[in-house]
Amino acid sequence: MKTVLTTTAFALMASTAMADTITIYTSQPNADAQQTVDAFMAANPGTEVEWVRDGTTKLMARLLAEIEAGNPQPDVLLIADTVTLEGMAQEGLLHAYQSPEATNYDAALYSPEGYYYSTKLITTGIVYNTGIETAPTSWKDLEDASIKGQIAMPSPLYSGAALIHLATLTGDQDLGWDYYGKLAANEARAQGGNGGIFKAVAAGEKPYGMVVDYLAIRNKADGSPVEFVFPEEGVSYVTEPVAILSSAKNVEGAEKFVDFVLSQEGQELVLDMGYIPARDGMGVPAGFPAREDIKLMAFDPADALANAEENKAKFTELFGAE
Repeated sequence: MKTVLTTTAFALMASTAMADTITIYTSQPNADAQQTVDAFMAANPGTEVEWVRDGTTKLMARLLAEIEAGNPQPDVLLIADTVTLEGMAQEGLLHAYQSPEATNYDAALYSPEGYYYSTKLITTGIVYNTGIETAPTSWKDLEDASIKGQIAMPSPLYSGAALIHLATLTGDQDLGWDYYGKLAANEARAQGGNGGIFKAVAAGEKPYGMVVDYLAIRNKADGSPVEFVFPEEGVSYVTEPVAILSSAKNVEGAEKFVDFVLSQEGQELVLDMGYIPARDGMGVPAGFPAREDIKLMAFDPADALANAEENKAKFTELFGAE
């Protein structure tokens, strides 16, 4: 009996050792997360994925509580923005991994040390209601006194994408804080997130707005009376980056996941979901201009992180708190 029990115990231990499981915390929509996980597991038989989905802010609060308790759960993060991950990298919470797929990406889209990699491009541009007389082509068109009180934009006090947008435009030498001052003088309303701004523009309540690209482009395809503009100065962007925790229990499995989402197959998934892939040489979803015609404005996650609180304070001075 003792021999049988010992053999069984070893069998269980071997089974456990063979189980290759990674845990992912992601802010992807549920359907996108499931599609990503299913495709990864199909491409990597024998590797199982456990995943938790929530907004980036809530996920980070959960993770930080786990770290405080000495028991962080995820191997991989796939969340909204590089600024959050830059902060984690500076605190020593991320594992540096030089993915061989990085050669297919613009160097501005990943950490040079390999702490995080962008997986898609979600840009912010101008949306307008088709009932207007003159279509904007530039960020500066929103300064025009003829549309005073007719502009809406998400608040960087609420939206992470809006905070990155603020950092990008105020960091531009031709726009800067002077531009936001002019928007405030033109009585632009800054409140809430992208969804509410889109609804206000589509309804004609505020016929001009700043929103993320896919909201306007997808809804236009479904008959919404809107157009989306990629301004001539360029667009800001968030990139849903992927990163490995320094506390990861399954580093090898986590590296496989990073390679997969950055691979041609992984980026075709991004395209299928209706987003612009971050990888070079990919197509774009229906309704988007060619990738080479989309100008990305300069953005430095480390600078955005360092200036985040100051930027929020300046914004509050101009537009007030929510």
